[in-house]
Parts: sequence; C-alpha cells; structure tokens
Amino acid sequence: MTTKPTYGETALLTPANMLTLFRLLVAPLFIYLIIVERISWWTSLVGLLAAMSDYFDGIVARRHGTTTSGAFLDPLADKIIVLGGLYALILSRTHGLNGFIAPALIITAREIWMSLYRSRASKRGLSIPASKLAKWKTFVQDWAIAFCVLPVTAHHTWIGIVTIWLATVLTLYTGWRYFVDGKKGVASAR
Repeated sequence: MTTKPTYGETALLTPANMLTLFRLLVAPLFIYLIIVERISWWTSLVGLLAAMSDYFDGIVARRHGTTTSGAFLDPLADKIIVLGGLYALILSRTHGLNGFIAPALIITAREIWMSLYRSRASKRGLSIPASKLAKWKTFVQDWAIAFCVLPVTAHHTWIGIVTIWLATVLTLYTGWRYFVDGKKGVASAR
C-alpha cells in the first residue's frame, strides 16, 4: 500500500536509497567471496544480506515514496549483484559451472539493451517501471547464484544451472514485454 510520499521525487538521502547503497557497497565483498571461497556460509550470508536489503528497500520505497535516484540506483544494484555474481561463478572455474557462460552473456546483453531502451524512452518522457515478473526474474537469478554458494546445494551444480536457465527465459521474456509495452506507450504518446 502506498501512502503519502515522505520524500520528494528528487530526494537522494532516503531510507530506501540507504538500503540500496548498502547493497552497492556489499556487492564487491560478495563477488570477492564467490571468487575466493565460493561455497561457504560467509558467502551465503553476504548474499542473503544483499537480497534482504533489496526486498526491504522496495517496501520502504513504497511506504515513503519512490524517487528518481532510487529508480536508477535500485536496478543498478541488482545488475551489479546478479552480473557480478554470475561472472564470479564463471571465474571460480568450478567444474560444472561452464553452464553459466551462455546465460551470463544473454542476461548481460538483455541488461545492456534494457538500459539503453529505458534511457531512450526517458528522453521521450516515458518511464518504464519494473514489472512484477521482472522482480521475480531478479529473485530467480539471485537463487541461481545462491544455489551455487550454499554449502547444502553447491555441490549439485545442476540445481544452479537449471535455475539460471529458468532465469534466462524470464529475462528474455520480460525484455520482450518491455519492448512491446514500450512501443504501445510511444504510439499512445503521439
């Protein structure tokens, strides 16, 4: 439920942005731990903290009002955690994780395209907010990485690979939906 915004649309120092900033600051540690230790409870704990801050910053933003800085920083933090985590898994050179290479490249290409697409749309005065399915996509991407660092599931690499391919399908589908919905938005703005 959205209430009356506590902060203006251009506010930078909001509670939601502080949670996003935490995620941006913890991302390098998470990536480092994946490369150096990969399977550990510490890696899992840092990843959980990052995921929880993502969850709570959404709740806080809806309660206090969204901001343009949050609309930029939140997806940026998601991209850094997900793409950094995927490439860290690949760099860990663990047998079986080569199945992450193609999904990582596909997800990277989609994220670059989506950033350019959103940028172009904003120059036309159109906003392309994250859809519910796109939030689920990020959730599934996070779990694909989690399955590869959690000590109870990491040795079963097929779980992470199946999950990352599911996330890749969701990534492609949501990208396609954004494109279709964006074209409709451009047509109706004319």
